[in-house]
Amino acid sequence: MSKASKSLPRTIVAHSLLVSYVLLALFPVILIVINSFKSRRAIFNDPMALPTPDTFDTIGFTTVLEQGNFLLYFQNSFIVTVASLFFVLLFGAMAAFALAEYRFKGNLLMGLFLALGIMIPIRLGTVAILEIMVATGLVNTLTSLVLVYTAQGLPLAVFILTEFMRQVSDDLKNAGRIDGLSEYRIFFTLALPLVRPSMATVGVFTMIPIWNDLWFPLILAPSEATKTLTLGSQIFLGQYVTDWNAVLAALTLAILPVMVLYLIFSRQLIRGITAGAVK
Repeated sequence: MSKASKSLPRTIVAHSLLVSYVLLALFPVILIVINSFKSRRAIFNDPMALPTPDTFDTIGFTTVLEQGNFLLYFQNSFIVTVASLFFVLLFGAMAAFALAEYRFKGNLLMGLFLALGIMIPIRLGTVAILEIMVATGLVNTLTSLVLVYTAQGLPLAVFILTEFMRQVSDDLKNAGRIDGLSEYRIFFTLALPLVRPSMATVGVFTMIPIWNDLWFPLILAPSEATKTLTLGSQIFLGQYVTDWNAVLAALTLAILPVMVLYLIFSRQLIRGITAGAVK
């Protein structure tokens, strides 16, 4: 039996496992989407069924767009997420480059100190963070959320990107120095493009907690003008009555940016995750 014929069953099994995993992971998303286009009675009678001409209903989307300031909530979430990702990736990559490139006393301790942010949840400091934001007048501003999410995402970004920065060729960087490039030019033009897959990976895994977070928007920016999409969707959840059509419609609309980001960066994401796994 040839090697090709032996590898064929393994390939089939691998693809089957991959398809099964994708379907399992996407099942809750698919369930939310199909039920967002159904009437309330159909949702409770048969939540697994696809919409039919008798059960199809867009009342949830109509409610979201008319009763809530959905566009404002979406805009706030978009601004906070994009700004936080920009600062996390920029400062995280710069710190990772410094830790990987320069040897100085305390290099290892500095890396361990930054890694502590992965093990210690930032929510433990909610009271202190709120006091700082009150003292600086940043309560009910999007700036407060950007600052918190940047601090939240930096430890993981530095931890991951440092390992990838160490894999950048020293000969390439030294050649740039011989040509008279500054350290900033070496970082932005030589090192940064080579770690792009890892940055895409960090960006995706950083974006999802920011986009879906409810805690800090509720604590730091609960006003109507600064509500994020996740916090704004809570208006449809009541103590006694919940508008499930509107909730599912809001969740469906909230899923779209994450799916678009994944489709755009999927190739870079897979390369970043699997880098070094296969020799």
